[in-house]
Amino acid sequence: MTALMIQGTGSNVGKSLLVAGLCRAARRRGLSVAPFKPQNMSNNAAVTADGGEIGRAQALQALACGIEPHTDMNPVLLKPESETGAQVVVQGRRVATVRARDYAALKPQLMASVLESFRRLKAAHDLVIVEGAGSPAEVNLRAGDIANMGFARAADVPVVLAGDIDRGGVIAQIVGTKAVLDPADAAMIGGFIVNRFRGDPALFDEGYRLIAEKTGWRGFGLLPWFPGAGLLPAEDALDLGRGGGGGGALKVACLALSRIANFDDLDPLKAEPSVSLTMVRAGEAIQGDTDLVILPGTKSTVGDLAFLRAQGWDIDLAAHLRRGGHVLGICGGYQMLGRTISDPEGIEGAPGETAALGLLDLTTVMTPDKRLTRTRAIHAASGAAMEGYEIHIGHTDGPARARPFAFVDGAPEGAVSADRRIMGSYLHGMFSGDDFRRAFLAGFGQSSASGYGAGVEAVLDALADHMEAHLDVDGLLALAR
Repeated sequence: MTALMIQGTGSNVGKSLLVAGLCRAARRRGLSVAPFKPQNMSNNAAVTADGGEIGRAQALQALACGIEPHTDMNPVLLKPESETGAQVVVQGRRVATVRARDYAALKPQLMASVLESFRRLKAAHDLVIVEGAGSPAEVNLRAGDIANMGFARAADVPVVLAGDIDRGGVIAQIVGTKAVLDPADAAMIGGFIVNRFRGDPALFDEGYRLIAEKTGWRGFGLLPWFPGAGLLPAEDALDLGRGGGGGGALKVACLALSRIANFDDLDPLKAEPSVSLTMVRAGEAIQGDTDLVILPGTKSTVGDLAFLRAQGWDIDLAAHLRRGGHVLGICGGYQMLGRTISDPEGIEGAPGETAALGLLDLTTVMTPDKRLTRTRAIHAASGAAMEGYEIHIGHTDGPARARPFAFVDGAPEGAVSADRRIMGSYLHGMFSGDDFRRAFLAGFGQSSASGYGAGVEAVLDALADHMEAHLDVDGLLALAR
């Protein structure tokens, strides 16, 4: 076996989770397996061991495989910066920012990098499990495609099509996809999966048979809804808040910025019984009983600062602090806490300087160089060890840095206010470490009852068990060539 590709009838039909589960199932069969996604669009990225960035879903899938994430696992990553433009990351490195209408012209040039990364993974592993993007039914985008059938045809990888019954119309999803595909593309599909079923599976026997009859494709199973999905890192901001927050005593509110990035920073807090985590969305106010407000990362610091003000959250933050509340800014949120953000080269928009929130005596200057690194640190307030990663442009400095949030190799990182209630740091992923999270919660008089990393591993095992129980996993793996 060499490779198998999971494509979907649309976005968010569960492709990422299916690939993660298959990766774990293949690993448990003693295979050396790796994930691969030719093209991804997400502002939730992970920093790899080779110093690049890939989509968060591929990092989770690498964990399912028991290997380190590598830039070859997601050679093209698109990070939206506006409604019409995105940063293009190729094999872990930013190469351009383009408008959506111009990306179509760029795609054919990227296929060589996609195939190069795929061939390296294929040579290093027994099996590569590939995830498509969006849907092959978007035939208006077929010319120059590198994400779905364009890749499958170029790399000769068989495809299984997944449909989502929970959103309704799954028969039309799958049969309709067959109807609009070019016959040569349709010939790459070896079967289908019906995902996210709820209720009595016998009620869908006739629908399942109808799909097989209309398409001529083999059915690999009807997969019931997996309740543990909400405990795994999400890639799409549309999934924010899935699974809800806990009912704990510590009230934490995170601002759902319009270009929120690396939002899986929140997942370890959401898993804590002592924490009640709420996403504050556009048009909503920060509640008066909130203990901690988190300003998360963003792909557009200046743009989301304007968004924050448009919601009136700057006024809410001032009231929150007057009540004795705490604020934590992470990455772009940290930059917002300062006095000014300067963008002399127009990296995020028109060149100029923007007044920030003025909560910490800091200034940020945007620079074209992106910092991508995994980081070990020591939390200044507690002495607890921290692990995280940095993925940002811009340099932040000022008098507030005399009170660092953490130390990295003895050097100050981040800043806190004199009363210690306003904190900022560039470190994403800080709450994943059990020691730091325990110390941080203790500062609010709360305990930690979660072993986050072990919990994620347990959910991945449960996902593989779930798929083994309801799908023909052996048949799926046998389809690989």
